[in-house]
Amino acid sequence: MNLDLDSGRLAIFISGLLFFIVLESLLPAREWQDSRSHRIFFHGSVAVFNTVLIRVFIYVPFLLWVVYIEQQGWGISRWLGLNGWLEIMLSLIMLDAFDYFWHRANHRIPFLWRFHKAHHADNEMDVTTALRFHPGELVLSSVAKALWVLVWGPTSIAWFLFEGLISVCAQFHHSNIDLPDRVERYFSRFIVTPRFHTSHHVVDRKYGDANFSTIFSFWDPLFRTYNQVPRDAKGQLPEDSIGLPEARELTLSFKAWFTEPFSRRNMGVPKP
Repeated sequence: MNLDLDSGRLAIFISGLLFFIVLESLLPAREWQDSRSHRIFFHGSVAVFNTVLIRVFIYVPFLLWVVYIEQQGWGISRWLGLNGWLEIMLSLIMLDAFDYFWHRANHRIPFLWRFHKAHHADNEMDVTTALRFHPGELVLSSVAKALWVLVWGPTSIAWFLFEGLISVCAQFHHSNIDLPDRVERYFSRFIVTPRFHTSHHVVDRKYGDANFSTIFSFWDPLFRTYNQVPRDAKGQLPEDSIGLPEARELTLSFKAWFTEPFSRRNMGVPKP
């Protein structure tokens, strides 16, 4: 592993963010309810805050952990003798599977949902929603990912590719765009599309507590957690259907976002 991987991941993140901001500006699937510039500023501030916090306290120790596990030869992939592109491809699939179950746990376990609901408290959905995560969730996620690394044992290159891919995929499926029906039907069988994931963000928890996949979409049909919210004849969702039901006027409040884990709103989580 070298610094080029780290720089490459940052370049992918920034390039993807700018690309989808431009794309959804040209071809938006839904009209924005709040000021677009306000959304970009708010979620950009959240991203900067999280980046500084995580990079100082989590990022470097985590990278050392990934390198240490690789050097020790620990993990299933190492024991199977996987290497090269086979190791990378299988690592992407397995790490995405871990991410599916972690995301599902964030909706099923009340303590985890306290932090994850800060992400779902956005009344709209565009690429900036992909920046909206509570630092507490990022810390908990880092602990979970450290366990994934120990269990599977990906190479450093495979891990960085996974992190880069998951970043771009999150930007893609949160973006305010929609694919043509024929394209959607084909691609949504394999990857998570904006339409696939928008259903996950609706107020009705019957749909909001489904579709947990991040990169590959087949995990939800496989584990019976796929559910798509009905749309009107033009393929649109009902107005005010995205987000959480309570305190919707606070969606772009930094204080409300930061204190979300300690608020009592929408604390119900469905039974597994």
